[in-house]
Order: sequence, then structure tokens, then C-alpha cells
Amino acid sequence: MPIEILMPALSPTMSKTGGKIVKWHKKEQDKVEVGDVIAEIETDKTIMEFESVDEGVLAKILVTEGTSGVPVNQPIALMLEEGEDSSVLNNYTSTSINSAVKKEVTKSAVDNQKSEHQDLNGKPTSHSSVSFQRMTRRKEPVSATQMTEGYAEGRTKISPLAKKIAQNEGVDVKQLKGTGPYGRIIKADVLEFLDGDIQTKNHERSNEDTVVKVSNMRQVIAQRLTESKQNVPHFYLTLDCQVDKLISLKNEISSADENNKVTINDLIIKAAAFSMKKFPDINSSWIDNKILKYSNVDISIAVALEDGLITPIVKNADKKGILSISKEVKDLVSRARSGKLRPEEFQGGGFTISNLGMFGIKAFSAIINPPQSCIMAVGASKKQPIVMNEKIEIAEIMTVTLSVDHRAVDGALGAKFLNAFKYYIENPVAMFLEYC
Repeated sequence: MPIEILMPALSPTMSKTGGKIVKWHKKEQDKVEVGDVIAEIETDKTIMEFESVDEGVLAKILVTEGTSGVPVNQPIALMLEEGEDSSVLNNYTSTSINSAVKKEVTKSAVDNQKSEHQDLNGKPTSHSSVSFQRMTRRKEPVSATQMTEGYAEGRTKISPLAKKIAQNEGVDVKQLKGTGPYGRIIKADVLEFLDGDIQTKNHERSNEDTVVKVSNMRQVIAQRLTESKQNVPHFYLTLDCQVDKLISLKNEISSADENNKVTINDLIIKAAAFSMKKFPDINSSWIDNKILKYSNVDISIAVALEDGLITPIVKNADKKGILSISKEVKDLVSRARSGKLRPEEFQGGGFTISNLGMFGIKAFSAIINPPQSCIMAVGASKKQPIVMNEKIEIAEIMTVTLSVDHRAVDGALGAKFLNAFKYYIENPVAMFLEYC
């Protein structure tokens, strides 16, 4: 009997989005040993290698490369034991999925195979083709006799004014859906159809517009951040920090060891970790009408990828030195961009830092990454005139904005945390004294 190779659950959100077969490492009739990498599968966050837990011969690939949205536990291939007759495949019936899902995945696979040959313009491509359907307007005028016959035949209910507009504009009323009483077609229904048809025609006039099929990662980003803005009551706190001393300290540390240069972001992570230690209620989540307080200070850092972003975690950041944090961040960022992070390295965390300072962004407000309660947005530092000791002086100023979930954290607590962070940023030596 064939051994079913099922789509594995490689991340918590795959139950909603499914997975994508990026590449098959084995082809049909290849021998497979336990632990062999048989495929690469894209989750919402990364591309992971899928290892076989059985041995035998890969008899049939059911889901082709490039197929996305394959449900968890959907058979993606069949394996036979060595020496087993391949004729058993003829009577194979999957017990792992219902027929409706099988049809959908099969259709997706066929669509992907077709798209490997040509795109919408007839050019070779490897992306799935996307088609649009719309209701069409009749080009020729419609006579009153034709319209009357249509109403009687289909028993279409339409107001006299809507009928006249439809007749004048050449609209086939059978394509309209009435929103009036008892499904009656009214003036607004005809005008809405005409407006939509004009917009579609304007859109068609542009041959430069393209439709992009998004990755699983982009789908999950869209879903999670929409849910965050809709369901999480955000409020925002903004503070300016003077970073002249922080920059000097960073330069001194980097010059001491050319092979281990630290960044401002490394020091920001450390300052945030100490501030969370002082105000542990910041390190929490609102879950099922309860507040979960985390014991470890695990800080997520937003890393931009080609098709989205990912948030690898610096765990126990309060207990690590600056050089240790710096080395760990470099390693996490490198592996994040090459798709080699393990799930436990980007799932979890109690607080997120998003830094766009390297792009020259002065200030911004980030969207909270559920179920965390806070995310801190860091902007670029810039020389500005400030008043110090009744004198105007030039200082390097960095703006930070804290986005807060009001269900778990109140404004006063957020303000205290942010002021503690400001203290460590403006007096960075204090971080070393406390660490010692």
C-alpha cells in the first residue's frame, strides 16, 4: 500500500494559509532514506527543508513545484516500499483529505503547470496566471420591445426610471442585481453598474498594470496586521533622546575591536531590555481577557526581507552583554535573509523594536505585533539646536515612538518605561554599571 507524504505543519499559521511547494529535491522513482531532504516548503515566514520520516521509493508526486495554499495533512506525494509493485497506485484513494479539497489542490497544480509555459502576454513565466471576470455591457442599443420581453420571460422587477436609464445606456438588466424592495432593480443599481463598468474599461486601457501573486508571508502579514489595527486599541507615546554619548560609546567599543563592531541598534536593544526589567508589566500580552506576564526578557527585532519582514528574537537580552547581543543580532539577521531561521527563533518574544533610522526616517508609528503589547519605532538621529543650561547648543537627537496595547498597558506605565529607556540612552555607561 502506498505511503502518503503529507504537507507538514511547519508554523502555527499554516493551518490557515497552507504551504507552498518551492522545490522537490527528489524526483519520481528516486530512492529515499530516512532523514533525506525531499522538498523545500514555504511557510508564512520562511522556506524550510522537509525531511522524510520513511524510506522507500518516491513513486508519484501529487503536488507540483510552485503550488501554494496546500492544506496541512494534504497528501503531496506517494512513496512505495522498495520492491513494491507500482500497480498499487492505480487503486490509490487518499484517506487523508476529502474530495472537495483534493479537487481544489489538483486544480491549483494544473493552473501552476499551465503558468510555467506562458503568462498573460504569452511570454514564458513560472508564475500562476490570474484572470479577471466582470459583467459586460451590451454594445448595441436595446429596444423597448426586447426589454419588455425580457422582463416577462425572466420576471425581472425594475422601476420605470431604472428601466429607462438601462435602455438608453444599452445595459442588459439580466446582469443586474436589484437592491430595492423584493429585489426590484432601482436607479442606483443601474448607475452603480455603469460606474463600475467605466472604471473597469479605464483600467483595461493601461497595458502596464500587472497583477502580482503574493507569497504566504505577505498574506500572513496582511492578515495579522489588519487584525492588529482592527482589534488592538493602539495608543502612541513619542519621546526625543539625545544620543551624543551613545554614539561616542558605540565608536569607542567598535574601535577597540575591529572584528566586533557594534551598532546603535545593539545598544538600543540593551537599553530596552533594562527598561523592561524595571517595568516588567510592559513585557506582557492580552490573551483571552487575561494578561500573561513573561518572565524572560525576549526582544524581537524587525528585519526587512525582499517580500516582507520577519522578527527574530534576542532571548534573555537583559542578561547579555553588548558584544554578545551584537554578534547574535548579526547572525539572526543573516540567517533571516537567507531563510534559515528555525521557528523557535522568530516565534514568540515579548517586545519588538523596529528601526528605520538607517533609511533617514525621522519618526513613525509601528503596528503592534500580536500578541505582544508594545512595539518601539526608532527613527534616525539628527543634529538639532536644543537649550541646555540656558544656552542654545547643537545635539544629536533621536525620536522614538512607543505603540501600546491599551488593554494590557496604561499610558502612565508606558510613559515611565519610555523615560527609563531615555535615561539609559542618554547615560549609556549606566547599562554597563548595572550589568556588572
